Amino acid sequence: MNHQTSPKQMAESPERARCHLQAHLQKETAAAAHTPASPRPFTIALSREAGANGPLVARAVAERLGWPVYDQELLTRIAEDMGLRTSLVQSVDEKHVHWLLECLQSFSATPHLTEGAYVRHLVELMLSLATHGRCVILGRGAAAVLPVATTLRVRLLGALPDRIAAIRNRFGISAEDARTWIEKTDRERVRFVQEHFHKDPTDPRHYDLVINSARFSVEACAELIVEALQRLQPAAAPCARPPARSST
Repeated sequence: MNHQTSPKQMAESPERARCHLQAHLQKETAAAAHTPASPRPFTIALSREAGANGPLVARAVAERLGWPVYDQELLTRIAEDMGLRTSLVQSVDEKHVHWLLECLQSFSATPHLTEGAYVRHLVELMLSLATHGRCVILGRGAAAVLPVATTLRVRLLGALPDRIAAIRNRFGISAEDARTWIEKTDRERVRFVQEHFHKDPTDPRHYDLVINSARFSVEACAELIVEALQRLQPAAAPCARPPARSST
């Protein structure tokens, strides 16, 4: 199966997916003028620095709301859709793959996944999830992609020493190795969002809520996020309820 993507397609795919969702929302808005309205479903996009307890907070939020979490689940879904091993998808997840490496891989008989193909499937999947809402998406540039009107965008961060301690505890590694892993992971995640979505994920203006997870417990972070969601949801634009079916 050929999953290679030209540079032009890599640039156009996320924008095409966003335009598709925008057109869908415009149709719903037009229909809302003729039918009773209900609140539009929200999605929580949770961005995080490495070692800021993103996975733990995401699952704590989801448990309180009864919502699903999409983290590694996104990779599994993309792998299934593309007929690839999950390990291949993980190799490009939130990472920048140099163009020369992708060119060399194209001459190999070993199955591989280009960064562009991954991003295209990732964006389409996240936008599809956002049309239904009521889920938590961890990382992957979701805060930069999903519609602002129906997304609570949260950023978790913390001082480097606190994050090093968290990673040491998580992986059982030295402080030096933890620092190296954090710096590399942060650098790859920032470049991934900047290059594909043209936004700086470290800019607090792109978020509705920024939390220092080293100052609050996982449970406290989750409570703050849920409270922010409850305050933000009433301000969401209404959407149309589906028309009732007539009995026959």
